[in-house]
Amino acid sequence: MKNLFVGNMSFQTTESDLTALFKGFGQVTRVHVAMDRETGRARGFAFVEMPNDEEAAKAIAGLDGKEFGGRNLKVNEARPKTERTPPRSSKGGGRGPGGFSNEDYREAPRQPREPRW
Repeated sequence: MKNLFVGNMSFQTTESDLTALFKGFGQVTRVHVAMDRETGRARGFAFVEMPNDEEAAKAIAGLDGKEFGGRNLKVNEARPKTERTPPRSSKGGGRGPGGFSNEDYREAPRQPREPRW
């Protein structure tokens, strides 16, 4: 079972368009076109699931860079979504984004300061 990422799609591309396109390379289990939550429009990328790894490899080779809907498709194996870390607050300790430093100097000996004049 391979999950393929399809990028740089026309915003008018539908799930049935992608199903028809990928059926030429083998069986398609599922197609998911990413939609914008606020506008309801397609976001320009989708995921296509194919049960046979050989057929998926042929689809990648045959469709990556191919013109479809006026755009050159980008087709590759989908990578798992990485864990996102929550944004750090600039409050507390003066460190992190908006603070002075994200390094910890608590254990370092203090250095003498140069005179300002």
